Order: sequence, then structure tokens, then C-alpha cells
Amino acid sequence: MTALLSVEGLSVAYGGATALDSVSLSVAAGETVALLGANGAGKSTLLKALLGLVPTRGPARGSVRFDGADLAGLATERRVRLGLGYVPEGRRVFAGMSVRDNLEVAGLDDRRERARDVERIFALFPDLARKSGEGAWRLSGGQQQMLSLGRAMMGRPRLLLLDEPSLGLSPKLADELFAAVRAIAASGTAVLLAEQSAVRALSAAPRAVLLRLGRVVRDGPSAGLTEAALHDAFFGV
Repeated sequence: MTALLSVEGLSVAYGGATALDSVSLSVAAGETVALLGANGAGKSTLLKALLGLVPTRGPARGSVRFDGADLAGLATERRVRLGLGYVPEGRRVFAGMSVRDNLEVAGLDDRRERARDVERIFALFPDLARKSGEGAWRLSGGQQQMLSLGRAMMGRPRLLLLDEPSLGLSPKLADELFAAVRAIAASGTAVLLAEQSAVRALSAAPRAVLLRLGRVVRDGPSAGLTEAALHDAFFGV
């Protein structure tokens, strides 16, 4: 499959400490890939680097290409317009705005198309439709996560970057959220899913990339992933 996202030798450092060390990976159009690893493995840093939210460094700085276009030097807004969607860890909805306004502010310029996209999000998350006029601060944690995901989808991304979507959710709400992720993937949107719950992530992703201490230690089919490989990625020294 032709790569939609191609990362080659990407390195990131914070204050002299290496967060990502020559990371290379790819995501094909329509593919769902799980990004697994312990806290501090570099999962969130990688997603932020793809959005241009952190500086990169290295012998050649590494490269990030999206649909063949080099993203070096592009502002985050330009990357989003090219087709990258992002759901950050911790939800980060606009608490003082209504549910509908949270969605519309991230939509396309055309009003009619934006309205259609809002209705598609409401069909995916009926709880949001029932609370469309309420302030986002009144939503439960799970509903806020749904809103954060829906807001990212308003930009019609070709690749959705998800950072720890099940964090802090009850098992029931986490199941509902992952059902929505699978529906989004089935519609043709590629997904790169950073998640600590390996079981949930692997249930949604046919391929997994394991990070340990900022390095890729495995990249291959989820079906062939062994318990020993997972243990090494999460607990290996």
C-alpha cells in the first residue's frame, strides 16, 4: 500500500533529553495503526511532532511527509488543512461554548457543508445531539472525549491522530468510543492511535508500532504480536 504518512528518522529532544530517537514509520490511506508503549515512550511527542507542535532535531532533522508533501516548516494550521486531524490527551474542549459551537468552530468554511458535518457527528454520537445546546463543561468525561473526537472529524481529516482516547473513561464508555473509532476507520479515514490499553488498541488496529524509550522496537501485524513483545515494550530495560 502507498503510504499516506511517511516518517523517516524523526528525532525530538526536550531540554537536552531525547524523546524520540530516529523514529521511522508509515500509515497507508485508510489504515488503522496502534502506537503502543509505556508512559514516557514517546507516543504523545510523536503525534505532536506530526502536527508541528514540537521542534525536531537530528543529523538530518528527520522527515515527515503527508501524501507526498514535505511537512517541514509548515504551521500546524496548514497541516490540518492538508488532512491531519488531532485529538489530544485530556479532551481540551471549549468548556464555555455549547456542544454545537465546539463542533462548528472546527468546521469547513461553507456553512451548508459544516451543518451536514455536524449532523454526521451527531449521528455518530447521539449523546452529543441530545445536548447540542448545552455548555461543554456540563458534559461527562466520556461525552467530552466524544466531543473532542467529533471536533477533530469536522475538518474531514484523511488521517486522524488519537492520543490516549480511553484515558479516565469507564469500560463502558471506552467501548463506545472505540466503536466510534472503528466506524470512522471503516468510512476510510486512516487512524494513528496512541493508547496504553493494548487490548483495546489492538482490537481496532490491524497493525501495531511499539515504542520504548523513544525508539521503534516493533512494527508489524497485530495478530502476530506476542505477550513477550508487549512486555518488553512496556517494561523492558
